[in-house]
Amino acid sequence: MNHTPHTPLRTVATVAIVGRGRLGRAIARALEAAGLRVFGPLGRGEVVPLADIVLLCVPDAEIAGAAAALADRADHPGLVGHVSGATPITGVDFGLHPLQTFTGDEGPEAFHGIGCAIAGRTPEALDVAAHLAELLGTRPFPLADEDRASYHAAASVASNFVVTLLAAAEQLAATAGLTGADARALLAPLVRTTVENWAARGAGSALTGPVARGDVQTVGRQRDAVTTNAPDLLPLFDELVTSTRALSEKGRTAA
Repeated sequence: MNHTPHTPLRTVATVAIVGRGRLGRAIARALEAAGLRVFGPLGRGEVVPLADIVLLCVPDAEIAGAAAALADRADHPGLVGHVSGATPITGVDFGLHPLQTFTGDEGPEAFHGIGCAIAGRTPEALDVAAHLAELLGTRPFPLADEDRASYHAAASVASNFVVTLLAAAEQLAATAGLTGADARALLAPLVRTTVENWAARGAGSALTGPVARGDVQTVGRQRDAVTTNAPDLLPLFDELVTSTRALSEKGRTAA
């Protein structure tokens, strides 16, 4: 991927990554590939070396403590940022949140073309966040602290909750004799096409199936099967039918 980032207001040649989690490992690998000298990722209790930038890739609950420990050091001139999408940038200089799910084993290309929320407490800090986002090959966009909760909730619904729904689908498929890898292999193309249709056309136009068609009889048979074979999923099924019916009706009204 050809990408020429702008020159930041502050020179950025070195970065210390604090946190050995999934994102910490992936972002360290990517920034090193982009030409920065990377220290880490560093684990809990390790001394953070002097660097132009310190990037906290720690759990949200540990951000304030990690930032305070760095602030108490008189020998640390670098700007401090975190990679949380939900936590305000109070206590750090900037925020950098790649809008993607990571396992920790990805190569630098995993960042190419994805969105990246950035914020800074000063123009210089915001500029550095934008520079790092560009070095990663992402598409930076500004995110205000007051909007973080809604933004992160949207990300959780789009990623975490989708996995929860897919686990429910896999559980139901198992009651029909489709188990494990076989179920996932058969359902995955349906999931991918659904997501592609949503991305291209929006939720209302991408919606298909018996609820959208108003096929009450088929939905009833599905509900009976859930009640018999996976009763623990019945509250989730009922709530999804209600929400899907509302989405369908909204789409018909808009049309």
